[in-house]
Formats: sequence, C-alpha cells, structure tokens
Amino acid sequence: MAPDKSSPVENSWKIFEEYHIDADVGFALPNPLEELPHPYDAWISIAKNLPELINNGQLRAEVEKLTTFSTDGLQGHKSQRLAHLVLGYITMAYVWGEGDGDVRKVLPSNIAVPYCKVSEKLGLPPILVYADCVLANWKKKDPSGPMTYENMDILFSFPGGDCGKGFFLVSLVVETAAASAIKVIPIIFNAIQREDPDTLQKALLDITSSLHRALEMFHQIHEYVDPNLFFNVLRIYLSGWKGNPLLPEGLLYEGVWDTPKKFAGGSAAQSSIFQCFDILLGIQHTVGGVPSDSAAKFLQEMRTYMPSAHQNFLRWLESGPSVRKFVLSKGDATLQDIYNECVQAMVSLRNYHLQIVAKYIVIPESQLSKRKQTSEEPSEPKSKGTGGTDIMDFLKTIRRTTENSLLKED
Repeated sequence: MAPDKSSPVENSWKIFEEYHIDADVGFALPNPLEELPHPYDAWISIAKNLPELINNGQLRAEVEKLTTFSTDGLQGHKSQRLAHLVLGYITMAYVWGEGDGDVRKVLPSNIAVPYCKVSEKLGLPPILVYADCVLANWKKKDPSGPMTYENMDILFSFPGGDCGKGFFLVSLVVETAAASAIKVIPIIFNAIQREDPDTLQKALLDITSSLHRALEMFHQIHEYVDPNLFFNVLRIYLSGWKGNPLLPEGLLYEGVWDTPKKFAGGSAAQSSIFQCFDILLGIQHTVGGVPSDSAAKFLQEMRTYMPSAHQNFLRWLESGPSVRKFVLSKGDATLQDIYNECVQAMVSLRNYHLQIVAKYIVIPESQLSKRKQTSEEPSEPKSKGTGGTDIMDFLKTIRRTTENSLLKED
C-alpha cells in the first residue's frame, strides 16, 4: 500500500522507522553498539581477539570454556544485533579454525543455544550474515565526521589483517551511497498515484545519481582489499555450510536440533538495497511471483537472511504501484530514457560486481587449481561464492535479467 497522497515526504519517515531504515545510512544499523553488559562481555572478549586466538591455536579451547548464558538480559534491538554479530564471528572461527581444512561439524551448546535464541528473536539464521558483518559491524573514528572509509573502522576482525576491514567497509559505503535514494520511493509512489510524470522523472534521476555514487564507492575495493588475502583467508571465514563439500551434511547446533542444519554464508545477495531497486524498477527475476531460474530462487532465499523488518519493506514495495507499467503507459520517450538510465545504472553495478568476482575469486581459484594439478591434488570445480552458489553463472544471469528490463524503442 502506498503512503498517503497528501504528504509523501512527511509520511515516508514513519514508514521507514517501521521498517528499520535510517535517514542517513539506509538499511545499515545506525551507530551500532560496541559493548555488551556482563556476562555477555565474555563473548565480546573472544570476538575482539579472534585473529590472535586463532593464530595461537587457542580459539576453540576458549570457546569451549564459556558458560551457557541466558539471552534474557539482551534487551533492545541493538544489543541483540551486537550479540548476533559476535556469536556469528565466534561460530565462523570455531567451525573453520585456522582455515586449513580442520573443520568442526558440531557447534557446542554453550554457543549454539544462545545463538539460536538471539537469531529467533531477530528473525535471522544462526550464521554470520551480511546484516551482521557489513551493516552492524562499524563505527566512526570521529563521531561528528563523515561516513567515509577514512573515518570508519570495523568492530571485529578475522585473520587476514586489514583485508576484512576493507571488504566490509567498502561494502558498507556502497550500501550507504545507494541508500540516499530510498527516501524518494514514497515520492515516486505518490507521483504515480497523482499521474505526475515530471515528479517521477526527477525522482528517477535522483536514484540514478545515487546508484552512480554507489559504483564510485565500489572502486575503493582495489585500494583496500588484497585479492590473495581475500581468497585464501577471509573467504574461508565467510563460507557457510550449505553447498559446501567440507560440511556436506551441514553443522550440528548442539542442544538445539538433533540433526545438522545447512545455512549459506554471507553474500551481497543478502543486501536489501539492490533487491529494493529491482522491485521498484520492475526488474523481474520471477514469473508470476515464482523464481524463474536458479539465480532468482537464490535471490528469494537470500531474503530470509535479511532482518525481518527489511524483508517486510521489500514486501511493502512489491504491493506498491508499478513504476515500469506507469512509464510504459505514458508512451513518453523522455520518461522512458530516464527510466532506462536508472536500469542501466543497475546493469553497470552488476557488470562491476562480475569484474570484482573475477579478480577476487575466479583468477585466484584458477591459479590454485593450476598449482594443484602440478602437485596432482584434486581441484574444486566451478567458482563458488560464500553463499554457496556457482557465482559467475549467478551474477551473469542476474545481469542478463537486468539488461532485459531496459525498455526497447519501437
């Protein structure tokens, strides 16, 4: 349902508060907490020292010593998000260890039980998700300063030096650059209801501009993320236990479920921002609401890895008026061109994402495969993303669907 016709901007922030969307940082958690009260500070202590504990071979022993804490003392959304982030880091470190193939198939109950309870409260799965490591894992160095890479840091790190900081913060500044476009969505819905193409044109130009800024921010990844460290270290700790040959049955959450469960690792597909613009622009990855291929099915599944308020926002968008149908109905060449510029900005982002994946996953994997062939070790087929998909096939399919949404001239 669209907001009230008379005051779209006024009503927009009421809508966004309900869906946990911030005026400045969009889907990111504004000013995340950094500390939890006793006894949960024991989790924080381990999470803050993960690289050192892993390097010294002490991480698993330290985790196993922890007492099982009730989650009743975790009051408020931000405390629960911090707990989910911290337990996610600890879980990834416990499962993957030193990243050398010595994996754990059982998560001890002292972590599994509170982790699953916090996850249930938040409507998130018990694994480190994009909403944790990107959206809730940041702080400003100067609180009054800008949301720029130079003025930001992450709260928790994996092994790999500053590679994780680079990867998570560049993802965040891409997210926040695009987020400035969210606030025009109620204006767009209102313009369609009032049959006001001029206002719609201006709003679509605002979205295109925001998407171009997001692409500019994306370029920083080359400066801050080393491909070898990403592929050989960080990627391991972001991997999940769905479609992963190292944990073919999944992970057993001791004290919670009697059988192992499979969950995908963190993935950019778990970002609400780009699914949001897909819906708004009518970029159809589904046919009649049903996923049209495996890529569309994966995108739908990844929604369940988003905070529940953000999932609800995407559903609210789907119930709104269709921008694409309105643009087509007007038969206005200028309006169609402006709509196409918006879609093309999404194509450009997806093109760039493909280039990044080639540099950070496909090429290092190819080099590793060649080394394994030389040493006669078995090599893995096809490049898998941390979410467990054949990532190049997935991204090419999504890009093609986006390109197919460009309006053709008669």
